[in-house]
Amino acid sequence: MLRSVEGVYRNGKIELAEIPSNVDENTRVIVTFLADGPINLAEVGISEAQAADLRARLRTFMEDWDRPEMDIYNDYGPEANV
Repeated sequence: MLRSVEGVYRNGKIELAEIPSNVDENTRVIVTFLADGPINLAEVGISEAQAADLRARLRTFMEDWDRPEMDIYNDYGPEANV
């Protein structure tokens, strides 16, 4: 089973944004560190044409993402005041 949970690395530990359900204690994990800021697509093997194609395909979601009620998802980490 694969399950993704967002978190932050702080003081040598990973702080999860949520406690995953249906996951046994001592379950193995893989942690991937994500860089802040823009991603250099060429460095990850995505060409300008591929990026343009992806942008065009995701454009259908833009209207939903830009709705005011979706703003609630802008701040959802451990630091959020929920």
